[in-house]
Amino acid sequence: MSAQEGSVHTTYAAPASVAAKSTSATVQAVLAMALGLFVVFMVGFSHIDVLHNAAHDVRHSNAFPCH
Repeated sequence: MSAQEGSVHTTYAAPASVAAKSTSATVQAVLAMALGLFVVFMVGFSHIDVLHNAAHDVRHSNAFPCH
């Protein structure tokens, strides 16, 4: 009986899905921040009255003072 026949070799490698979930969460956070910045700067300061008023009403409905 050789040493390899009676022994059990176990190896562990982190699943690829763990790294994918971490990357996915980072991408989602970056996209959420980009959307937030877009809403604040492009819609909130828009010269188009409909867009500006919509952003203004949302701020007031969330009890966020804007003026």
